[in-house]
Formats: sequence, structure tokens, C-alpha cells
Amino acid sequence: MPIDLPLLMTGRTRGKRSAVTCALKCGNQCAHAACNTSGNAYFGDIASAALSRRALFGAAGAGAVVVAYASLTDSPALAEARPPADEYAPSGTPLVFAPIAPVDAEADEMSVPGGYTWSPIIRYGDPLFEDSTPFDPENTTAEALATQFGYNNDYTEILEVPGCDGRRAVMFNNHEYDNVALMVPPSTGERQSIEIQMAAHGLSAVDLERTKRGRPWTYVVGGERNRRFTFDTDFELVGPAAGAELLQTAADPSGITVKGTINNCAGRRTPWGTVLSGEENFHGYFAGGAQTEAQRRYGVGDGIRKWETVDPRFSTANVGFVNESNRYGWIVEVDPFDPDSTPRKHTAMGRFKHEGASTIIGEDGRAVAYMGDDQAFEYVYKFVSRDTYVDGDRAHNMALLNNGSLYVARFTGDSELVDAHGTLPEDGEFDGTGEWIQLTDGESSLVDGFTLEEALVNTRLAADAVGATKMDRPEDVEFSPITGKIYASLTKNGDREESGELGVDEVNPRAANRDGHVLEIIEAEGQAGATFTWNLLLVAGDPANEDYEVYFGGYPIDKVSPISCPDNLAFDSVGNLWVSTDGAPDGIGYNDGLFRVTLEGQDRGYTEQFLSVPRDAEVCGPNVYDEDGLVVVAVQHPGEDGEWGAQRSQFPYQEFSELLPRPAVVQTYRTGRGDDTPPRGPGHNNGRGGGTGAPGNGKGRGADNRGPGNNSGRGN
Repeated sequence: MPIDLPLLMTGRTRGKRSAVTCALKCGNQCAHAACNTSGNAYFGDIASAALSRRALFGAAGAGAVVVAYASLTDSPALAEARPPADEYAPSGTPLVFAPIAPVDAEADEMSVPGGYTWSPIIRYGDPLFEDSTPFDPENTTAEALATQFGYNNDYTEILEVPGCDGRRAVMFNNHEYDNVALMVPPSTGERQSIEIQMAAHGLSAVDLERTKRGRPWTYVVGGERNRRFTFDTDFELVGPAAGAELLQTAADPSGITVKGTINNCAGRRTPWGTVLSGEENFHGYFAGGAQTEAQRRYGVGDGIRKWETVDPRFSTANVGFVNESNRYGWIVEVDPFDPDSTPRKHTAMGRFKHEGASTIIGEDGRAVAYMGDDQAFEYVYKFVSRDTYVDGDRAHNMALLNNGSLYVARFTGDSELVDAHGTLPEDGEFDGTGEWIQLTDGESSLVDGFTLEEALVNTRLAADAVGATKMDRPEDVEFSPITGKIYASLTKNGDREESGELGVDEVNPRAANRDGHVLEIIEAEGQAGATFTWNLLLVAGDPANEDYEVYFGGYPIDKVSPISCPDNLAFDSVGNLWVSTDGAPDGIGYNDGLFRVTLEGQDRGYTEQFLSVPRDAEVCGPNVYDEDGLVVVAVQHPGEDGEWGAQRSQFPYQEFSELLPRPAVVQTYRTGRGDDTPPRGPGHNNGRGGGTGAPGNGKGRGADNRGPGNNSGRGN
């Protein structure tokens, strides 16, 4: 019995954004009052006292395929004045393509550039182990799903296995949330339905292989590194707050061991070869009402999933588990190369609705991680490790995030805004200065009235107390491997206008910010320093819409792809920024996509759409291997507005199917590069040879492997 969703965002979204996604993914956050009710000033209040960036720091800086999947569609370049695609690629990247045209939000298409094709690497329900139960959506069970690839794959990381010349890798994935209305028949009992929801969450690691670099990946059933992380998996709390009273429960009086992980969103690999996963909208899983000020600050207590009827941990009214929600909202570190390792939750990095964390080794050798708190009016954070990185000492480096200092950002603009619509200031840039305000030093709290444990467990309250800058939904925060500059996606925020109390400021320059923006930060004193300069790279939207202003780093707006709601970020080998989107149907009326943005030189701000996903879906976890001509993305919640028996998407099947749409990790690659291109059905190698066959489920379409399965399940 699928849950009865309170679709509080019905009528409040614009365009084609799904109210179902709002309910399931973030618990209708935009329908509730902002959790941040602090009196922190937006920086327009103090802009008149700010020095300009140049006065303060001088010149110093930091170092298309349609749903039937029968054929490719060549899409024309948007800017006729630019050189032909086969003669030009920004910043010298070998990944050459002509930008695709945006796709209407009602189209159930996976669109890629001419000369490219796509195929799934793995889909929801695909078996991970040799004894996994074959996927059968009409008879799904929690036990079976615990051995299969989970639902709504988000963050994706592919780490090559050393010594294999790029032919073997392990892929790590987050499974953010479920949509049981699409996943099981309505006749499914309520308890069974909830158990299936719980099993759909978690993480997966899976072995990959390919014939050579530049060719598509297939996944290996029964691979030696394959692993599924569920609510039966023990996670260890580490760092200064581990064992604190605020983390103790009746089931775990030690405050050290947590069962499972919730609503994992983005992440990034570490310099020492592990992966970091962010626990994001954990609040929506706890029911019973907010019992404490801190729970209200995080929105805990209004959960709609009824998990508390199966597991008492998820009731805030249960005295023995009043601290259970404190055990989620952390950065999780996983070693995907060791299937027997215990994943860790890092308390030193603070607790909030983590989109993810991106870690760089700073100039002084310490690890520096950048993080966003994904909710309207929340903050941008930085963590600096206490100890320094030691080249080649993986065991030492894997402890770097256990101890260190936590900071939150305050931004100051250097101009007066003309209006609240995103109009450029008189100096021609949205820019200014900023400071990292220290919350902890690894040994104690630096916030008056907070112990170290309180500052780390209730980080939002500590950040409120020091006057951090309220931002427009800070999501992914990444650093350029070429320049060291920091980029943050601010997805959107319509509440500045509606709240009537928080006007705009130069770093958040639109009152009705439906389309979001991308922020560039340049550390002034090194990665571990306390000051920075900043500017806005993109103020997103559709240049053809005359109702608001857009900005593309100074590049002519009539020569760019429209883009809305930036979410996850990535970089290619020469430092171009890649932006995936979440919510473009609500912002500009087109399906979500993946975009390349030039960062340096005369073409700074040039934005090109590379792919578009089916209706109701978003693009997550981009990985760009431009030297191989390969781009990998996670396609999440296709056909979200459908229901059992009335599905809205056929993704990722090539032929019409009555089965449910399935979130999948997808690879896009060049065509015409030899005879080893697999068929465009999701394939795997079952460990018995070099086949590319898809797992059989009794619904195959014969040996051509073009449907959701084949008859043998053994490859061909």
C-alpha cells in the first residue's frame, strides 16, 4: 500500500516541477516556514562598510535519442557564429560536441549530441550478487532489494582499480530516496511497503569492467567489491562528538554505532581514495513532532513515511530515541575498495543537510573540505583538518577528517543593487569579499553558549549565532583541479520575496530566484585561510525570457544554452565546469540536463547543454572523462508523477514496456569507434565471461538484448 502523500506543493510549483518530488525528496520544505528564523543580516545591510575586492586584496588570486531509443538525433548548435564543433572545444578539451537544443518538460526523451550514444551501466533492481533474487517489480520484497541496486541513484563515483590500465573500476552510488507508488503494486500491504522503502535507500558499490579506455563500462555481478549498504549496516560515529550524550539512544547507549544512512545526496572522492557521501534531508523520516529547539531548527518531526510504525527509532515521541535524528545529517566516509570496512560518520565536519563534501589538500598540507547545507536560507561551510596529508600513507590519511576546525561563510558585497531582479551592479559584476567564521578548533567550541558537542551536533544553531550569510539553497561546493577556485551551486529560493523580511543582497541578487546561480570563491590566504573574494559566475535562467535578468559571466546571453536550478558540479581535464540541474521544469519549462561552462578566457560563461533527461527526472553525480570521450550521469526519479498502472516514463527501456521506469546510471560516449560498442540495453558481466547481456527476468525480448532483460541472463 503506497503512502498517501501530502502534496503541499501542488499549485506552488511553476512549469512542470513535480509536487511528488517535493514531498518525497525533501519533505515539502518550500511549503513550510523557513527553518532558519535567526536574525542574521543579509549582507546588503553591511555592504556600505565593505572594501572592494581589489582594494583589500589587490590583484592576488588563487593559485538526441528519443524514448524508443531507435536512433540518434543530431541537434544544431545554438550559436551560429561559433566555429564548427569539430574544430573547436573550450579550453582545449578533446570532448567536442554541438550543444543540443533544450527539450520540453513533457517529453520522455534522453537526448545526447550528434555523434554520441548512451547506455545504462546499471539500473534500479539489477542484481549485485550471484545469488541475488532476479528483479520482479510485481513481487518486490525488502529482502530481495537488499541484494539489488537501490532506488534513485544520486552521487556516482568511478574509481579505477590500480594496475588494470583503466579496464577495471569500482563504482560507488548513493540511493537518496524512494517512490513506492511507482515501485510496487497498490495491493502491497502497508508494512511490506514501508520495509521496501527502507531497503531502497542506502549505498551501493559495484565492480565495473571494459575492454579498454574510452569504451563503455559494464558492471560485474558478484564482483569482489560489490556491496549493498542498508539499515542492517553498522556505521561508526567518529570525531569529537562521537559518544556524546546528544548521540546516545536506548539502542546505542555508547553513541558510537548507527544503523544505516538516510537520504544520501552528493559526494566526492578523497585524495586518499575513499568517497564522501552527504546525508541530506534526514528530517523527513522522523514523525511525532519536534521535541527540542534543535529539532525545529532542522525541521525534524513532520515525517510522512510512517517508518516509525516499523522501527521505533523514527518516532521523536519515543523517549528512548529522542536523539536518533541527531545521528543523521553527517558526512559519511566509505572505502569502496574494502567490502568489509565499516563506514564512518564524521562529527568534526558538522551536522546539517549535507549536499556533499569536496576535499582538497591545501597549501599547508592539511585536508580542506567544502560543504553546502541544502535548504533555503542556509549556509556554506568549510572544514580544515588538524593533521596534514602524508603521501602514500593511506591509513594515516583516512583519519584526517576525524579532527579539525569547522567554519561557516559570511559574504559582503561591494556594490549597491539596482533592484531585486538580478540586474548587474554599476561595476559590471556581482562580487565582493568574505570571511570564514570559525565555529570549532577541534578541541573546543568557539561559539558563545555552545559546547564542542553542541556546536557539532546542532551546527545550524551555532552558525546562526555567529551571523553567517543566509544563502539561496547551497548545494554542491567543488574546487577546480586546475585553478583551485571554489564553485558553489545555489539552486533556487523563491522565499526571499514571499517572506517579506529578507531582501536581496549581492550574493543572492534576486527576490524570486526560481533559476538559481553559481558562485565562484577565490581563497585569499590559501585553502586553509580565513578570507576570500567572490563573484557570481552565472545568474541562471532562459535568456529569451524578458521577465527577469540573467548573467553568464559576461558572455553574450544570446549565444548560450538556457539553464536553471544548478545542482551537482564536476570538472573535466582542462578545468571546464560541468553543471547538472534539478528543477529546470519549474524554472524554465525544459527537462533537466547537463551543461558545460567555460571558466577562463574570453569565453568565460559560455554555457552549452550536453544532454537532457526524460520527464520528471533530474541529472545527478556527473563524471566527465573528456579524454576518453565519456560522460557518466545518474538519472534520478524518471516519471515521478506517475503511479502503478499509469507510468509517465519508459526510461531506460528501448522499446515500449508496461514495466515501471527505473532510475539508472547512464554513460554517454562517441559512436563509430569500433565493433565493441555494446547494445543500448543495460548490460552486465556475470563473472563467467566477457558478455554484455542484461539480467533475465522472464520479460526479455530475445537474444538481441534490447529489452529490460534477455532470456538467458548470461550475456552473449
